Formats: sequence, structure tokens, C-alpha cells
Amino acid sequence: MSFPLLTATAVLPALGAIATAAVPAARRTAAKWLALLVSLATLALAVAVLVRFEPGGDRYQLTESHAWISDFGVRYELGVDGIAVVLIALTALLIPFIILAGWHDADPLETHNSRWRPTQGFFALILAVEAMVILSFEATDVFLFYIFFEAMLIPMYFLIGGFGDRAHEGGDKAAATQRSYAAVKFLLYNLAGGLIMLAAVIGLYVVAGSFSLQEIAEARANGSLEMATSTERWLFLGFFFAFAVKAPLWPLHTWLPNAMGESTAPVAVLITAVVDKVGTFAMLRFCLGLFPEASQWATPVVIVLALISIVYGALLAVGQRDIKRLIAYASISHFGFIVLGIFAMTSQGQSGATLYMVNHGISTAALMLVAGFLITRRGSRLIADYGGVQKVAPVLAGTFLIGGLATLSLPGLAPFVSEFLVLVGTFSRYPAAGIVATLGIVLAALYVLVLYQRTMTGPVKPEVASMPDLRVRELVVVTPLIALLLFLGVFPKPLTDIVNPAVEHTMSDVQKKDPQPEVEAAK
Repeated sequence: MSFPLLTATAVLPALGAIATAAVPAARRTAAKWLALLVSLATLALAVAVLVRFEPGGDRYQLTESHAWISDFGVRYELGVDGIAVVLIALTALLIPFIILAGWHDADPLETHNSRWRPTQGFFALILAVEAMVILSFEATDVFLFYIFFEAMLIPMYFLIGGFGDRAHEGGDKAAATQRSYAAVKFLLYNLAGGLIMLAAVIGLYVVAGSFSLQEIAEARANGSLEMATSTERWLFLGFFFAFAVKAPLWPLHTWLPNAMGESTAPVAVLITAVVDKVGTFAMLRFCLGLFPEASQWATPVVIVLALISIVYGALLAVGQRDIKRLIAYASISHFGFIVLGIFAMTSQGQSGATLYMVNHGISTAALMLVAGFLITRRGSRLIADYGGVQKVAPVLAGTFLIGGLATLSLPGLAPFVSEFLVLVGTFSRYPAAGIVATLGIVLAALYVLVLYQRTMTGPVKPEVASMPDLRVRELVVVTPLIALLLFLGVFPKPLTDIVNPAVEHTMSDVQKKDPQPEVEAAK
């Protein structure tokens, strides 16, 4: 039997979470280093998965299949396609930076020793989320996917509710109430989506007699699977609702600004750059793969929702006074672009959407983590409390600017390529939708540049006059992310070579071909 590489990639952080949580309370530093080393080892395994994956090979590779709950047809089945493998790499890449950025976020408060922040628990929960997200990307059994899709809510709930933003720390009961509200709202929204999805998962088994993606695809190909149109559409809605909550898509997005605003910056990155990608990934793998007719039937409505997310999220970002909530609403706008690319039903759109998942993860991590360093220094999330930072902390301001420019998809930075492909793919099939979506680009430039102007330029406010610049640990976090934004901005080919064959399979599932350009015959 070959080495179970996919299982190892998910099991290692799970075991690391247990080991980190078991470190004695007085050994906080040891727990941090253990979590970091486990995350780096997981990254090495993810790189091995990436290296062993053959873009032109079988659709699902490095597969594993074992009997699990035989009486109910549930199997432990794993496999990765080109879309899953790049998202696993993204997840494994970001976790070490998240751990480094949050190195002191769970230390005991110096001024309030009565309140203990369990450092070991903080880093153990991050590793637990990593394990569950990776398994969600790897699972090719629908029921197995559902288990980890829901299970990741538990550690995320404790990360949001138990480890809040220290800009509002210090025994403030109102801040604790806000954190609890954000955590409960996150949990209830996602649980509601998960329960509806569970009904759809059961319905799928009743109709198809299997939870295996490959078995269902084979049954559909040989004509042995007959699914009534109405049944397929109801099942699609059950799956899509859960994924739209996770994504998040308007109007199911309202939990995200609260969750990101009340979390520490590293946990906010974990939410939007890692966990939320499971929703958009699942739209490609499960909605389009299992329910092709229903996906085409729902496309007009989904495109409208995506356009509302793009414009609405950007407009609310423009009006924000809170730095972290501004980034949260910007992410809602970006997820609208991702969903738009998926349901444009073109190869350019879906390739762009997949690249957008990766590039958004890197750019949002860069911007949010630098914003977190800024907020930690000043002790406030309000934009109005800043001014003139670039004069006292030029490196911090410069990295903040690059993260912001990546967020607005400046040419030469990685998100531009993905946004361009999404728009090209949308224009070729839905020109009106493409025109509306471009408004999001204009608004992105507005909220990013206004944010930078109000925080970094102008007279130096007395409260930031002594603000230190980025330290070595913080530079180690930010520099590789910026380097990736630059590299993938000018040379995205390594990603597109992996993603494009998987997109072709998805387009084949929905029986769609790219529109042919209309060219007038030469006279």
C-alpha cells in the first residue's frame, strides 16, 4: 500500500492540536513553537501533494478509499483535483503565518492577571481548524465532507468568542458581550446552513444510493442514475444554501463583519482566507458536479446575488469607520467576484474564480495582518484615531499600501489576474453582468485609497508619534506574502497549469462550452 499522503496532511495538524493542548500551562512558549513546527511540517506535506499531483492525469489523484460505516454506504474516500490541491497548499501556507502573527495574542493580560488566556488552547484550535479544512478539500465522499464542513464550526466558535481583539480588552464587559454575540451569530448562521445541507445529503443518498462522488458520476455517465428535475433542484438548493452562508454571499453574509471585527487579526485571516474558501470550493465540486441541470437553472439568480454582493460589499466598505470591518466588507465584495466566476459557466470565469480564492487568501492575509499589527500598537480599530503613520513607521505603511493595492487588484499584483479572468469569462456570456461587476473595481480603489490616506498620510497624530515600525517577527510574516503577490502577479502560470484541467472537468459536468467570439468575415 502506498503512503497515505492525503490522510497524513490532515492527521498531522490534528495530532499537533492534541499535543499542543496537552503542553503544561506554564510552558506557553513551548506550545507556540510546537504549533509552529507542526504547521511547517504540514506545509511540507502539502508541498509533497502538490509535487506528486499530475495536472494532465486523472481527475482525482492520490486517492484513498476504505470502508467506514458500511451499513449506511459511508466510505472514507479522499482525492484531490487541481482546484483542491491549490487550496490545500494555500491553507498549509497561511497557517504558519497566522501562528507567527498571533504569537502573543493569547498571552495572559499584564494589566488584568485575573483573566487567563489559555495560550495552548488558542494554537491548538488553529491547528484543529487547519486539519478540518484540509479534509474538507480532500473528501470525495459527500457524507465525509459534511462531517468536517460542520465540525470546523466548533473550534472557530471558541476562537471568535474566547480570543477577542485586544483593542477592546481590559475587562470591558461590553466588548465581551460583542465577542459572544459575534461567535453565536457565526455558529447559528452556519449551523442553519449545515442542517439544511444535511437534509439534502440524505436526499442525495436516497436518490443516488451512494455518497461517493465518483460512483455518482459513473452512474450518471452510464445512465443508471435517474434524478427528477424537481428533485435535483431541491437538492441543489439545500447544498447551495449552506455554501452561500459559508462563502459568504448576500444576503447570508451578515455574520462575517461581526466575526472578523471581534476576532484577533490572525483569526480574522483564518476565517476569510481559509475557512470561507470551503464554501466557494464546494460550489464547484458539489453544486456543479452533482447537480449540473439545477446549477444552470439557478445561474441567473446566483449571478444577481453575486453582483449585489460585489456592489453592496464595496459600498459598505467605503462607509466604514472600523479598519477590520472595512476589510470584512471588502471580502464580501471579493467573494461576489468568486461566485460570479463560478456561475458564469465559462472556463475563464471558473479558472479566474479558483485563482481568486488563492490570491484573495494571500492579499487579505497581508492586509489584515499588517492592520492587526497597526491596531495592536495604537489600541484602536477606528480609522479616525490614526494619521501620519507613514512618517513614523514607513515599513508598516509601505506593506499596508501593498496589501491594499493587491486588494483593489492593481495590475502587477496577483489578484488582478484572477479578477481579469472572472470579468472576461463573465463578459463573454453575460455582458450586462460584467459591466455591473466592474463597478466593484472602481469602489475598491475608493475604499482602499481613502483608508490609506486617512490612516497613513497627513499630520502625525500625537497618539501615533512614538509608534514603532515592524519588528523582525512581523517582517517574517509579511515579506513572503508580499513576495507571493508580486510573483503570482507577473507569473501565474504555475497555478493556471494545475487549475485549468480541473476546470475542464467541471465544464464537462455541466455540459457547457465557452462562447465563440463573433468575428465578421473579411470582405
